[in-house]
Formats: sequence, structure tokens, C-alpha cells
Amino acid sequence: MNAQLSASATAARAHQEMFAYWASLRRGANLPSRVDLQPAGIKRMLPTVSLIDVKRDPAGAIDYRLRLAGTGLYSVYGREITGKTLNDVYNTAAVEYWRRELDKVVNERRPGVGVHSLAWKGSPHMSILWLRLPLASNGRDVDMILGYDALVGAQVEGSQSGIRAA
Repeated sequence: MNAQLSASATAARAHQEMFAYWASLRRGANLPSRVDLQPAGIKRMLPTVSLIDVKRDPAGAIDYRLRLAGTGLYSVYGREITGKTLNDVYNTAAVEYWRRELDKVVNERRPGVGVHSLAWKGSPHMSILWLRLPLASNGRDVDMILGYDALVGAQVEGSQSGIRAA
């Protein structure tokens, strides 16, 4: 239990650090853009960082594609997810969950944070503590999302702690 609380606290501190970095890139009321990101500014967190493209069709529907998925995310998904859409990565229930959460980030132009169970992939004792931060090339219309994930869960035999880079 103590390891679990420690892992959650570590993940929360990393989220605070990522949020502070993103907030430091804002230009007044304008959102930061992809070109504002400097990998050196978040070097320690890069393994679990993702960049998600926001794709709008002419009718206004939004779809999402993982432009970049840090190498640490491979252990969560068991495969490379860079270049994949939500439908390529998740089952139907998880796609609906992520679409709803990402739509909020896009439409409200505000960060999103939450916990998502990995039960959809057969690991109900594990969860992703996630943070999604809006990016906008023009400072207003969200066209990309910066993601940061931490894997939190019950200690499994042979693992060193309840948190690992997701």
C-alpha cells in the first residue's frame, strides 16, 4: 500500500512538472504550439510523452492520430503506436473513452487529466495516470495535444515498484 501511495505521489509530481513546463510556454491567453516545445525542457519525461494530431474533416468531425509515442509507451501497449489512430490502438470502449476526453481538451482548449484502467488490455490491476495539454499553431485552435502518462498499479511479482514509465 505504501509503495502504491508513493507511486501515485511520484506520478502526480511528474504531472505537475509537465503542466508547469506547458504553462511556461503560453503567450498570454494564447496556447503554446508544437514549435514552442523544446525536448531538452522535458528530457526526463520524454519516454512517456506523446504528441497527438487533431484531424478535422470538412464536416467538422474530429479524429486523432498519434504523431509520436515515447519509447516507454511500448511497454504499455506491447507494440509501436506512433502513426496509429485511436481505432488502431484501442478496443471500442477505450476508443470512446479517449475520444470523449480528447474532444474535451480540444473543445474547451484546456488541459485534461485522469486515470484510465488497462483492463481493456487484460491488466485490470494497472492504470494510466494521464495528462493531455492542448497545443495550437495559431494560439487558439487546438491542432495537437501533448500527452504525458505514468503507469500506476498493483505491484506484480518481480517488479521493483508500483509505478513504471508507461
